[in-house]
Amino acid sequence: QIIEGAPADIFLSAAPEWMDEVERQGLVQPGTRRDLLGNRLVLVSADPDAPEVVIDGELDLSGLLGNGRLAMGLVDAVPAGQYGKAALTGLGLWEGVADRVAQADNVRAALALVALGEAPLGIVYASDAAAEPAVRVIGPFPADSHPPITYPVALLTGAGDAADRDFLAALSSPGAQAAFRDEGFSLVP
Repeated sequence: QIIEGAPADIFLSAAPEWMDEVERQGLVQPGTRRDLLGNRLVLVSADPDAPEVVIDGELDLSGLLGNGRLAMGLVDAVPAGQYGKAALTGLGLWEGVADRVAQADNVRAALALVALGEAPLGIVYASDAAAEPAVRVIGPFPADSHPPITYPVALLTGAGDAADRDFLAALSSPGAQAAFRDEGFSLVP
C-alpha cells in the first residue's frame, strides 16, 4: 500500500522483507530504519488441560491434533504463517501436518480458530497469545527453528515534521518499551 502511494509517515512492519521492498523503492528516509521489536513463535491451545510440550523434531504434533487442524496464518503470505512453516520444516514436522493446516488470512484469525475451539492447536506470535485470554501457550518454538522475528521501523520520505521524529523516538522510550514487553514482544537492543 505504501508503494502504491498510501499516505504514511512511519512504517512499522511485521516482515523485514516488506520493509526491504519499501526501502528499495526509495520510500524510507536514509538512516531512520532500525529493528524495534522482536517476537517468539508459540504453540497455543484453548484446552486448559492440554499438556505443555517441548517443540523439537520428536514432537508428535499430528498426534496432538487428533482429528483436528493446526491453525496458522497463510503460509505463503502472512509473516506468522511463513515463520510457522519455516519452523515446522526446520524441525522436520511440516510433512506430517501440511495437509491438516487451517490457513487463516492473518495471525489473529488463526488465533480465533483456536480460541473458539475450531482448531485444537495454533501457531501464533507470543504477543498474540498474550492478548487472547481463551488460549494458553503450551510450548515455545526454538528460536533457531525459523528466521529471527523482528519488526523494523522507519520514517518514510513523506514524513518531515518534528512530530513524526518525536513519535519514532517515543517508540523506544522506557514507557513504550515496557508496554511492548507487557504485550508479549521482546525488545531489540
